[in-house]
Amino acid sequence: MEIVLVGRSNVGKSSVIRQLTGKRIRIGRRPGVTRRILRYQHGELGIVDMPGFGYMAGVSRARQEELKTEIVRYIETHRRDILFAIQVLDARAFGEIVRRWEARGQLPVDVEMFQFLEELELHPIVVANKIDLIYPDERDGVLNDICGKLGMLPPWRQWLDVVVPISAKTGEGVPELKKLVKQRLSELGQEHLLRYFK
Repeated sequence: MEIVLVGRSNVGKSSVIRQLTGKRIRIGRRPGVTRRILRYQHGELGIVDMPGFGYMAGVSRARQEELKTEIVRYIETHRRDILFAIQVLDARAFGEIVRRWEARGQLPVDVEMFQFLEELELHPIVVANKIDLIYPDERDGVLNDICGKLGMLPPWRQWLDVVVPISAKTGEGVPELKKLVKQRLSELGQEHLLRYFK
């Protein structure tokens, strides 16, 4: 059984995995460190770190499209083994990126990925990472915007079973993320896996 983590390049997927599992995972300072599908064994559970999708400096557009195709193909092929997905967003940058795509009349790749995961009934947990970079009095507005862009009516607090703001750097919000992961595992009848997320 697996949990897959997806997200745009440089949103902190590997850092989220490190916070969830305590494993020493290579984390880079530049976008696109994870350029292939990596699978970590965490007890009886596989944690799959997908390459970042979207723009990456020094990576051709053709290769960016190939990576996105690889992600989609992996998820479709392994659907029966995947319990649920975690989609990691950069809370600070998400709204601006989506607005840029929409201004060009295009469906933002982050939104497209969320819809894809929903269609496969992988019920993604949305991790709004880097929340520490947003002033506390602005956080509700940012999180409401994220929910709205993903098709969930604000206020964001009615989606606490879907959206969790965290800082993988400082650990803020990580207990809430672990609680939500355990809740999903329980809902799926996987109580024997709860012990891996203390």
